[in-house]
Amino acid sequence: MGAQTPEGKIKSQLAGMLRRLAVWYFFPAANGMGRAGIPDVICVVNGLFVGIECKAAPDRKPTALQLQVAERITEAGGMWFLANSLEAIDNIETWVKEQLRADRGTGQGSGPQAQQP
Repeated sequence: MGAQTPEGKIKSQLAGMLRRLAVWYFFPAANGMGRAGIPDVICVVNGLFVGIECKAAPDRKPTALQLQVAERITEAGGMWFLANSLEAIDNIETWVKEQLRADRGTGQGSGPQAQQP
């Protein structure tokens, strides 16, 4: 296995945390066939859409387009995070755990329930 890039290390740490917490997630393809500005990681936490943009280090900032997408996600009721350090991943993990704890006792996610036809 080759050396991992700094951003790859962030993505790997983030994926490990999401797996440990049994959060559904995926990495959208970044091969030119996708939509520009989409976060690096898409996940759902208790029915809530979450986008996570990964950067190699705290001095690396999202592009203007990535920030526009972040704003659209939050305006639509989702969450958006920037993962650019282990501390940022720890903060995201704390938020995810709070969401998961808030759901205990109901047996259902906190998102909208499916409508019957």
